[in-house]
Amino acid sequence: MPIGVPKVPYRIPGDEEATWVDLYNVMYRERTLFLGQEIRCEVTNHITGQEIRCEVTNHITGLMVYLSIEDGISDIFLFINSPGGWLISGMAIFDTMQTVTPDIYTICLGIAASMASFILLGGEPTKRIAFPHARIMLHQPASAYYRARTPEFLLEVEELHKVREMITRVYALRTGKPFWVVSEDMERDVFMSADEAKAYGLVDIVGDEMLDEHCDTDPVWFPEMFKDW
Repeated sequence: MPIGVPKVPYRIPGDEEATWVDLYNVMYRERTLFLGQEIRCEVTNHITGQEIRCEVTNHITGLMVYLSIEDGISDIFLFINSPGGWLISGMAIFDTMQTVTPDIYTICLGIAASMASFILLGGEPTKRIAFPHARIMLHQPASAYYRARTPEFLLEVEELHKVREMITRVYALRTGKPFWVVSEDMERDVFMSADEAKAYGLVDIVGDEMLDEHCDTDPVWFPEMFKDW
């Protein structure tokens, strides 16, 4: 049985008492966003026709724009645990990240596959992070051309080729790898550990490096503390 979205107490500025609000609403106020599902657009049938819904994309891009208007200096943090998804929706998130004025931290926990790895790559250079046990996967963009008629098939293949070249150039530019290296790697599914993704240039920092740098080296407890137990 689903437990729903967790609620936490939060005191809205101006209120005397805290109220219970959705956890994610509190995190948004702290400029922290989550991409934790597939990036896709759904077409749903209605009596009046068809409606295209891109809720995940519109949700994240809308919050980025709003937070940028509210405070154009403070960083925004985007946590990613996603299998990827629809190409155009992912590109919309990537372009928004490059447009808003605050720097975007991208943090991968779990997996960033396919288009999600492209979004991970889109974070501010030096501010792209992967947790120690995260997995990152890149591959070439796919299409639904197999369901199209022959003329549409030819047009879509041509468009897909242009998009593939564009995405490959972005990967090459932001990782520092030669274009031909990225192009060859994208011919198949390439899974990487956090350390391998850092060596490839997809991320700048592995999470345990941050712990080593910022945490105290002294142990948090000592055996002597328990000698009288």
